[in-house]
Amino acid sequence: MKNASLLFVYILSIALISCSGEKKETKLSVPYEKYALSNGLTVILNQDKSDPITSLVTFYHVGSNREVPGKTGFAHLFEHMMFQRSENVGEDQFFKYIEGAGGELNGGTSFDQTIYYEVVPKNALELAMWLESDRMGYLINTVTPSSFEQQQNVVQNEKRQGVDNMPYGFTDYVILRNLYPKGHPYSWDVIGEMEDLNNSTIGDVKAFHNKFYIPNNATVVVSGDFNPDSVKILIEKYFGEIPAGEPVKNPEPMNITLNETKKLYHEDNFAKAPQLTMVYPVPQQFTKEAYALDVLSQLLGDGKKSPLYKVLVEEKKLTSRVTVYNNALELTGRFNVSVTANPSTSLDDVEKAVFEAYNKFETEKFTENDLQRVKATIETDFYNKISSILYKSFMLAYYNVMAGSPDYLVQEVDKMKEVTSKDVWDVYNKYIKGHNYVSTSFVPKGEVKLIAGGAVNAGIVEEDITKATKVAITFGPKDDKIIKTPGKFDRSKAPVPGPDPEIKLPVIWNVNAQNGLKIHGIEQHELPILSYSLVIKGGHLLDDINKPGVASFMAKMLKEGTKTKTPIELEESIKMLGADINIYTGNESITVSVNTLSRNFEKSVALVEEMLLQPRWDTTQFAISKTRIINDLKRNKANPYYLAETVFDSLVFGKDNILSKWTSGTIASVESITLDDLKAMYLKSVSPVVSEFMIVGDVDQSRVIKALSSLTKKWKSSDVPFPSLTFPPAPEKSELFFVDVPGAKQSYIEIGNPAIPRDHPDFSKAVAANYSLGGGPSGKLFMILREEKGYTYGAYSGFEGSKTHGIFQASSAVRSDATVEALKLFRDIMIDYRKGVTGEMVDFTRGSLLKGNALKFETNWALLDMLRTMKLNDLPEDYIRTEEDYLRKLTVDRENEIVTKYIDPEKMYYVVVGDAKTQLKPLEKIGLGNPVLVK
Repeated sequence: MKNASLLFVYILSIALISCSGEKKETKLSVPYEKYALSNGLTVILNQDKSDPITSLVTFYHVGSNREVPGKTGFAHLFEHMMFQRSENVGEDQFFKYIEGAGGELNGGTSFDQTIYYEVVPKNALELAMWLESDRMGYLINTVTPSSFEQQQNVVQNEKRQGVDNMPYGFTDYVILRNLYPKGHPYSWDVIGEMEDLNNSTIGDVKAFHNKFYIPNNATVVVSGDFNPDSVKILIEKYFGEIPAGEPVKNPEPMNITLNETKKLYHEDNFAKAPQLTMVYPVPQQFTKEAYALDVLSQLLGDGKKSPLYKVLVEEKKLTSRVTVYNNALELTGRFNVSVTANPSTSLDDVEKAVFEAYNKFETEKFTENDLQRVKATIETDFYNKISSILYKSFMLAYYNVMAGSPDYLVQEVDKMKEVTSKDVWDVYNKYIKGHNYVSTSFVPKGEVKLIAGGAVNAGIVEEDITKATKVAITFGPKDDKIIKTPGKFDRSKAPVPGPDPEIKLPVIWNVNAQNGLKIHGIEQHELPILSYSLVIKGGHLLDDINKPGVASFMAKMLKEGTKTKTPIELEESIKMLGADINIYTGNESITVSVNTLSRNFEKSVALVEEMLLQPRWDTTQFAISKTRIINDLKRNKANPYYLAETVFDSLVFGKDNILSKWTSGTIASVESITLDDLKAMYLKSVSPVVSEFMIVGDVDQSRVIKALSSLTKKWKSSDVPFPSLTFPPAPEKSELFFVDVPGAKQSYIEIGNPAIPRDHPDFSKAVAANYSLGGGPSGKLFMILREEKGYTYGAYSGFEGSKTHGIFQASSAVRSDATVEALKLFRDIMIDYRKGVTGEMVDFTRGSLLKGNALKFETNWALLDMLRTMKLNDLPEDYIRTEEDYLRKLTVDRENEIVTKYIDPEKMYYVVVGDAKTQLKPLEKIGLGNPVLVK
């Protein structure tokens, strides 16, 4: 390339060791080409022609650690500004362009970096480059007061949603402020302070962009199906003339020590159970000690064999789960132990139990086999990540910037494998045993007696919802005369994507076993991994409405040991394979979900067979699981989404329909469940005649059938009685319901009605009809409620359908004092939408949904999801082609017909979860009748 330097190609590869210690010749390899433009922009190319798609990732070495006190949260706020407009891209058009091309885009900010990405059909790569380069080099001239003020409000709402209005949401705030000395770049959280967000200025935007959003502080990664020579020309064209900025010095590590242990507490308005968090200062990322601390965290707290689980969960019954993890970052790290205790449990007892668990760790120690168990998932995790070109791009960029080379993508696997027992004991003794820490005791309001001994008030000042922080939006005259930066070519015209790539549907094979089990598969030999699901139809449908939650509880117990393996032994067997086996229950099925290396397929099937046919019904694990489920249900009482869903489901499904009950049941129903109930549900529901085995990955049909032969012989068929469900009709007129959460900083709004099941001929038509209303960031709900009004972080709507039922839902979490106006807007936007979609909307929907199919078949999980949709809803194997045919023929009249038929805001349930003291009375005046206060 004319202006390129440091052109080279690497092939990353290592020899792997299997869990048994046998050397394998399997190679982990990620080919890439790396070079730099004359302006300092680093470029990494990774060609992967397995799917007709490409990803473009732009990684800036700037995060909240580059901020200064008084300007916190700015890196993240600036990320939002990058989606507004630039010199050649109009207001709010970034999402519109990429979605219209069938792609996806987003961004994210952390302590150390900010990243932006697009994943598009391969013909739209140039379009993505045009957009990304325009905001890198040509953003500043377009920043207006109104656009900046809108994003200030949006980010403030994001903070309310993720921090202020959530149980334990202020934990990081307290930890960071007390763990790190004042002024340390990690002494504030990424989202920042409300006051700082409010006081940011356009001048701050310009200075930040000029200093950090420059080519010489960025890495661009292209991965996927592309021609390298053509892409190099395009990169030079779009990025090459952007001028370099002043050199940006990489920050140096700033490790810390604590001179004393600090204990703080907070009465949490939203918490339903006390939570203790203990954090120790440890070294930064990519150090030998950081990898040893990663391993230590799993040995201490991951799984039934860990000392923290044994002491806190099994022996003392203080909690139903413990979380331990090491968080190594660019400047330093922190080692976290977090325990959400059982309700009314003293955190003083929890803290003492943690130290008792440390003592157990020291006396009972761990074995080399334990160490290998922890490492066993490394290879599987690696392949799962690189199966997606997007995540592969993320990692290539991350390791290039943070570790100095994309090579580290593979080298880190070696670093983890090299951790020894001595390394683990060294870091335990150096950083954990007897060392100072910061702890937080978050307890429910009025339960200060539960805090850990010696804790002092954290001094959190919460937002007054009657005086919510917000920025007045300055709507000045539109300035259409943006000063354009002169360049070598005309950037004003968006590149037009070439012909859409051909989308090949995967070949599916199907077999019916003699015992009634249906088996389906798709071969995918790109990587030596596979994923499969055993779906047993029934699930929550088979629950007694007077005792919901039995099916879900029963499914959880299938993973708690077998007749020949204790719960610990079963867990060990799974982990030694480097496999992931989960069992979960939905409204209409129970699913055994497995992800593993293809070489371990037969061993994983043998474990699934044992779990399925020889359940242990362990009494100890039954008691622990019951406590865990009840605790989760109690904590849900503080979850706005849960509160809204339970009310909405009771309305849409009717109180006599089992689907109106939460899958996990109620606190009362779970308390009454016995082991005999679980055994009866097992005999009633687990049968091959209602089951489908679906597999995708590096395995052929003959090998699958052979591996399943034992299961299909031993698993005897039995009839499963399915209930006849009745559903109430949609309401004749809209009704409004309110759930009170005193002091809520936001109101969660959920609106909808009964709709059509997944196999209805109109279902995919309804999905298309909703797309321009609320199907994504370009939808009217998002654009008005977030981008225009700044009331929320996001607003969406959509149709959901399964075999038995369907619903339409629209939802958003809005600033508390905007509840009334937001609810009006939801209704008014839908009323206006019913008046008629435009030709432009139809064209956008057609193009976006048709082109977007190119992204649907990349990973094993994506293909498995397609199989599941197809087989559980009795859809033909070419159902995607049928949907495509409809979209190609879509007209304004056809879409309006579906909108009118299925989206009627005058016949919907409106549910609001928020602060009744301030919001209930005003809602009486919006024309939906007096709100019904739900107790």
